[in-house]
Amino acid sequence: MQPHTTVGIVGGGPAGLLLARLLHSSGIDCVVLESRERAYVEHRQRAGILEQSTVDVLRSSGAAGRLDREGLVHDGIELRWNRRTHRLDFPALTGGRRVWVYAQTEVVKDLIALQTADGAPLVFGAQVRAVEGADTDRPVIHYTHDDRDKTLTCDYVVGCDGFHGVARRAFPHGASRTYERVYPYSWFGILADVPPSCDELIYAHSPRGFALHSMRSPQVSRLYLQVPNGTDTDDWSDERIWDELDARFAIDGDWKLDRGPITSKAVLPMRSFVTEPMRWGRVLLAGDAAHIVPPTGAKGLNLAAADVVVLARAFAHLRETGSQELLDAYSDTCLRRVWRAEHFSWFMTTALHIDPAHSDFDTRLQISQLDRIAASPHAAAELAENYAGLEIG
Repeated sequence: MQPHTTVGIVGGGPAGLLLARLLHSSGIDCVVLESRERAYVEHRQRAGILEQSTVDVLRSSGAAGRLDREGLVHDGIELRWNRRTHRLDFPALTGGRRVWVYAQTEVVKDLIALQTADGAPLVFGAQVRAVEGADTDRPVIHYTHDDRDKTLTCDYVVGCDGFHGVARRAFPHGASRTYERVYPYSWFGILADVPPSCDELIYAHSPRGFALHSMRSPQVSRLYLQVPNGTDTDDWSDERIWDELDARFAIDGDWKLDRGPITSKAVLPMRSFVTEPMRWGRVLLAGDAAHIVPPTGAKGLNLAAADVVVLARAFAHLRETGSQELLDAYSDTCLRRVWRAEHFSWFMTTALHIDPAHSDFDTRLQISQLDRIAASPHAAAELAENYAGLEIG
């Protein structure tokens, strides 16, 4: 007899692992198939900002012990433009909501530890080749593990396997529509062994391009520069990187950017992407398998968490009542939040970056928008509410 589970989860990143945790807590059996080995999954660098709702979910699922000890609570961000600076106070603008700096890598480590200790099966090194039978009541996952071809039949399959994953291919041709925007610039990201020069994130608009000052810990800084697509990290010496960051963060004041050894360099392309619908038959998509946002709005991991919370509730409702009502509404429920996050991420990106095709008129519009955020409590609250995160519907 073929192995069978209620929910087969393709992908052991934060979306798949959190979904497995929530399903396990509801007594719903599942299996997680992750193509990479555990060591790789626990060390791949990704986003580091958690919204209030994401932290609340991690706490309620028992996965926030280390987050509460080691995560950095942030009550705002700082905007810089025209050598000016303006801080947004999130709790004051949102009724108490805030964000946490805690790397996705650490979230994944915490969820894997829980999963391997008392959760549902988690199989590393499981290369999923295809998902078939989306329109049947027993979809099948075909995968290879330990050099053997295997199958897993499921009541439902959830694709949490990212933009390049196979789960989305289970949708028949013409059953979905893709919306996409590729931005004409990238982020040059570095990690540096130097304490952050700021208490909260700095988002800087500059005639030279965007810059972001973030952190991974009290001892490690994470910084980004806007660069042209196709930039080669080897063309940038450490001194050139620090000099460019200095220029873009410059303000009229005595603030100083501290320098230190750069331990990592990477160029990150930027795109917006949405697949509609997020469900076809018995196959559902979550996280980057369904949507991608540029990192400026800090939404990627948080959107994935929101997806799987909605999905876990729908599976629990099905188990308790026999009704598929919430599962049928899954795609529409999530897409409302997805498009709000896509718009906010687009807004943050286009307001702060210098497009190669920009005219002086376009730049003046950006400055006008930043001036309004600094002057208007309503504009500031709109930014703060979206950044700190909306309630999960």
